[in-house]
Amino acid sequence: MARAFAKIAFTPSVRAIQTQQGSADSYAKFLTPAAEGGIALTERESEFIAQRDGFYQATVSETGWPYVQFRGGPPGFLKKLDAQTIGYADFRGNRQYLSVGNLSIENRVSLILMDYPNRRRLKILGRAAAIDITEDPSLVARLHDKSYPAQPERSVIIKVEAYDWNCPSHIPQRYTLEEFRELKL
Repeated sequence: MARAFAKIAFTPSVRAIQTQQGSADSYAKFLTPAAEGGIALTERESEFIAQRDGFYQATVSETGWPYVQFRGGPPGFLKKLDAQTIGYADFRGNRQYLSVGNLSIENRVSLILMDYPNRRRLKILGRAAAIDITEDPSLVARLHDKSYPAQPERSVIIKVEAYDWNCPSHIPQRYTLEEFRELKL
């Protein structure tokens, strides 16, 4: 676990439960100044992000309710822009605009990127901005794969504040049809 993620995620209430359940000592090392990492995306995270064709995104409403939505596109539609910034072209969908509305008042976001075949999961915490296509059409063009038949409405740019990899326990192995066809059985 990376220090940046632990500093954000291990709130006083979390630490109290860790103490109650006996895991606080094993996680304390991630809160020390000697612990490192979890802010700048390395090559490992960059490659993982570039291979994903979807992720789960959580936002919070102005009434405090969490909202989780799946975001999908062609592999690599979520792009690393620099060591602490990722972004994607946000496509027209059901036009409820729950995530965009939530981001307009609370910019904190949490992403979970899954690799089901290899049982890997990357968690990202950040601050997001939704930028309408009329405000910056060149940014949408940079993020949108023109071969993907979807209508982008905006860009979502996320400044990464922390990330962490999860253990593979309890991640089921699942395959897309394409991944299944590529298996050498």
